[in-house]
Amino acid sequence: MQQPKIKVLHIITRLILGGAQENTLLTVVGQQRSGRYDVVLLSGIDEGPEGTLHDQARAAGVNLVLVPWLVRPINPLMDVPALLLLYRFIKKGRFHIVHTHSSKAGILGRVAARMAGVPVVVHTLHSLVFHEYQSRFKNRLYIALKRLCAPLTDCYISVCDAVTQGALQQRIASPDRYVTVYSGIHLDPFLTISEQFTPELAKKRLGLDPARPVIGKVARLYHQKGHDLFLRAAARIAAEHPEAVFLLVGDGILRQALDQLARDLGIHDRVVFAGRVDPSEVPAYMRAMDVVVHTSIREGVARVIPQAYAVGVPVVALDLDGAPEVIEHGRTGFLIEPGSDTSVAEAVGTLLRSSQLRHEMAQRGRDIVLQKFPVDVMAEHINEVYVKLLARKGLVAPVAPRAMERAVL
Repeated sequence: MQQPKIKVLHIITRLILGGAQENTLLTVVGQQRSGRYDVVLLSGIDEGPEGTLHDQARAAGVNLVLVPWLVRPINPLMDVPALLLLYRFIKKGRFHIVHTHSSKAGILGRVAARMAGVPVVVHTLHSLVFHEYQSRFKNRLYIALKRLCAPLTDCYISVCDAVTQGALQQRIASPDRYVTVYSGIHLDPFLTISEQFTPELAKKRLGLDPARPVIGKVARLYHQKGHDLFLRAAARIAAEHPEAVFLLVGDGILRQALDQLARDLGIHDRVVFAGRVDPSEVPAYMRAMDVVVHTSIREGVARVIPQAYAVGVPVVALDLDGAPEVIEHGRTGFLIEPGSDTSVAEAVGTLLRSSQLRHEMAQRGRDIVLQKFPVDVMAEHINEVYVKLLARKGLVAPVAPRAMERAVL
């Protein structure tokens, strides 16, 4: 006799082109393809310059519900109607699991889920909303709200161990309610791009000189992504490697400011702003890069790091958040002290001087990525978490004792 499907609702504040949003969409797609779940994805609406994943979600057959009341900033005039709408939607849907993503959706979604009597509530921490780059008042507010929501949460899924540790340092729930599940990535387009393009051909395709080294960064043009540090390092790299070209893939609110900074640094003629590109094109852009630099000042695990390794490109990144869980300093790339454009430039220079070193580091990085980041690995770990939580509630048969690697609750 066929078992009834488990009804799951995922809630996220906005479905833009971004790491947390891609993680959420891949989770939903993986769950609905497994045949175990009846899945709905509910999102707020944000028409920012980054672009959205709405079309990709619909093309994948996702049951996508868009709610204009669910907005990112704190706004009581919108938040109260959003909470009531979520409550009614969840109550009517009779979901077994509500799985929230991002801070605003995490707060309103968890409150609404408990009001509606949902048996299992899960929240994914894609990064930490409290950090040193914003005011003490905001940090205290966010931490207080996170603590208030902790009793409503059966399990926290963190995208890296560093995120878990940061939350626990602020006394948000207890360690036994956390599990790390690395953010799954659809790796095939990145792993196979070398079959379509050599690095030289990928450069030509973008109008770049195939003989010149390309240092790239893939990220939306936003404050936390650290493009200013990248450009300052680029100026130092250009002084030592005058043939170097710098390729920025992504768009956002800082486009004009970064263009001006490149002019001020005297490297505007070497910096290529590719703008927003279709996600399907990202592997080809990364194939044109000799080194990928990621200078984000706040992230869980940046998806660009495993993507670069899958393509076959070494990475230089800041030594913070989840980067050390992917990059082995000196073996797969370089981890740099935050804020040091000199160190970034030195690391990139080391890689530019040795094609063999670049190849060896990228290959070691690819081996790590294949272990931790395939989508099916993420989906299965999340499924194990779900099943164990549902078993505790008596909604499914108890889980047979076995090692659950990263899903120990």
